[in-house]
Amino acid sequence: MSATLILGLMTALFLFFGYLGVPVAFSLMAGVLVGAAFTDVTFPAIIQKIFDGMDSEALLAIPFFLLVGELMSSANVVSRITNLSLALVGHIRGGLSQVVTVFSMFFSEMSGSTTADVAVISRALGGPMKKEGYSPPFIAAIIASASTIAALVPPSITAVVYGAVGNVSIAGLFMAGVVPGFMIGFGLMIYCYFFGPAGLRRPRAPFRDVAFAFKDASLPLMIPIILLGGILTGWFTPTEAGVVAAIWILVVVIPSLNRGHIKLLPYDFCLAGLIFSLPLITIGAANAFGWMLAYLRGAIVISGWITGIAGNDPHLIMLLMVLLFTIIGDFIEPVPTIIIFMPLVNALTTAGDINPVHMGVVLIATLAFGLITPPYGLVLLMASKFVGVRFSQALRAALPIYVVFFATIAFAIYFPKVVLWLPKQVLPESVGCFKNPSGAGYICPK
Repeated sequence: MSATLILGLMTALFLFFGYLGVPVAFSLMAGVLVGAAFTDVTFPAIIQKIFDGMDSEALLAIPFFLLVGELMSSANVVSRITNLSLALVGHIRGGLSQVVTVFSMFFSEMSGSTTADVAVISRALGGPMKKEGYSPPFIAAIIASASTIAALVPPSITAVVYGAVGNVSIAGLFMAGVVPGFMIGFGLMIYCYFFGPAGLRRPRAPFRDVAFAFKDASLPLMIPIILLGGILTGWFTPTEAGVVAAIWILVVVIPSLNRGHIKLLPYDFCLAGLIFSLPLITIGAANAFGWMLAYLRGAIVISGWITGIAGNDPHLIMLLMVLLFTIIGDFIEPVPTIIIFMPLVNALTTAGDINPVHMGVVLIATLAFGLITPPYGLVLLMASKFVGVRFSQALRAALPIYVVFFATIAFAIYFPKVVLWLPKQVLPESVGCFKNPSGAGYICPK
């Protein structure tokens, strides 16, 4: 059987089992094992590739970020972040829809997980928005869209996986994701102001109330400072930053804000471990699938198609990759997508002489967009379930919001200097800069 037919069979089996409701990891493994049966690859070699995919020190950051998000949800923090967001933007037209976006920008910098964000925001603000007369489809759409910010801003779990698999600086991806992440956030706020429901108009919170809300949320707000400050100063790696943040919550935040929760900490640890097991087994299966894709020269073939159209034009290469990843992201979650297609990404990054961090941010933003697009749209599906509305209704409400994502992705492609400005200033070596041998400062690639 030819390599093309084997790849087609693997993909068909994955999609078939996926639509039957089989978990992604096992759907991927079914395609890999059946495909391997038609090649010289042995089953023990496939199992080894599954374990190789999970055997990465950089991936240790994920369980700690998940633990941080879980502890934040349990430590009486959500109400404090909600009150702060309400004090800051509750008076603006759109009311609670503005609060949803600001809340997500705060909480995303603590959890790094889109699914954690959508669950927390839906529980915290879904009910109050219904009481104020917001339509359930709009509630699901804005919550899901705001939750995607977690895929871009640090400590993004998607960025950790991309960096670990693609050998790209995770800290560089964190810093470069700030601009597109906040572009999505502010874009959603602008959309809600001009095109969303007016909501309940509140008076502007006096400075005293805003200051009190900041003081009330000061301990949990130290989490982003610990994460970013430690990474930027070089005091610790992203994994170590997750450990320090978890220790801060356990030693300071929970005893100060919710002492009674201490007895439930074993449950939080177990739950974070269980949640981590889901992406971990998926990472292993996707690594085996991606290895088979490379073994059958599928990545080379697809790369040839794209370079045949785009040549060495970096902008056109990224536009075609965005198109490809948008289609793929409609069916597969970001983590397995990154792992499966990383050989293709690396080949095209080299062909177009594209900065790896720049390519990574563009593709991560694209995969974040895929979380709210049909037919899969994991985050939009979760939001619709939490809010209690049909997915089709939530999808129709989300369609106009796509403009925000299109604008952000296009900006990230055509203005790399803006996207890479922050990492060049604080972590120049993360984007390929090197120390000037003849003087002070760094020399950076164009």
